[in-house]
Amino acid sequence: MPPVKNPLGLNGLQLKTLTLLQFVSKVEPGLIDDATGEMMLDRLPHAHGDHFHVGNHVVSGRDASGLLNRGVWLALERKGLIRALEFPHALALTKMGQGYETGVGGSILHNHDH
Repeated sequence: MPPVKNPLGLNGLQLKTLTLLQFVSKVEPGLIDDATGEMMLDRLPHAHGDHFHVGNHVVSGRDASGLLNRGVWLALERKGLIRALEFPHALALTKMGQGYETGVGGSILHNHDH
């Protein structure tokens, strides 16, 4: 039987936000807690204009609105994917959050150099 896509039932904004957090963790990895495997992220991207940059990728500000949405953070935390440290500046991306397959990366992360 194939694995269930989105087994936690995340909504679209939650999926996009988790995708961005996973990508940030790969481009600008934070400290990893050896005991839990959580990755601390405290340098979340900020928009300029209607988009922002993560590495050599561009993301629409519309696709990133969950980074500043307390409800999205609470939902991701309730489902065990993040642990909020200081909304909206710092969080811990859990092991489960690091590995959760969102399936939306290709639609929101656009390769761009400038």
